[in-house]
Amino acid sequence: MTRFVTALVAVASLTACPTQAPPDTPAPDADPPAEAPAPAPEAAPAAMTIPERKDDAERKSKNGHLVGKVGDADLDVRFGRPEMRGRTLWGELVPYGQVWRTGADEASTFAVTKDVTVEGKALAAGVYGLFTIPGESEWTVIFNSEAEQWGGYSYDESKDVLRVTVTPGTDEATEAFDIQQNDDGIVLRWGNVAVPVKIAATAE
Repeated sequence: MTRFVTALVAVASLTACPTQAPPDTPAPDADPPAEAPAPAPEAAPAAMTIPERKDDAERKSKNGHLVGKVGDADLDVRFGRPEMRGRTLWGELVPYGQVWRTGADEASTFAVTKDVTVEGKALAAGVYGLFTIPGESEWTVIFNSEAEQWGGYSYDESKDVLRVTVTPGTDEATEAFDIQQNDDGIVLRWGNVAVPVKIAATAE
């Protein structure tokens, strides 16, 4: 009898204790673990802001606009197009040895969407004021970080990003100042002077 009572007590004890799940088994009603949040996408680079030139309907010097490619980079050059109108250009209308806006009215601008080299020197993607210092046998071409300005009156040499020297050549007379693209880069043309500037894609 004593043995029978002891067995009943043992059975009752086992029935009173709930069965515990193994430590590595989640409870049936437990929520699944939360997934780690996906990384936020990288912000897209801000679009380049190229200064707009004013309407040229009432201007003697019309606006010029060169759009091209240098490798995979987009090229955008904007400038005013003064005309010769029988005037002596170099050394008189445009003095030698002085900073020139490289056109008329607002300063010319040079924009490129990827890094390039200009006459073998690195120029980062960006928007620049394009200035020059004409000379009889040598020109200085200037890329300045202040793209939006009138003429060269506010030009600040301390904001120059790059200066290169190039050699002018002669060509058929061009009545209105122009900037054109060729296989090697760009060419500034006015009167019988043509100034080539080599621009190349940067090797990746």
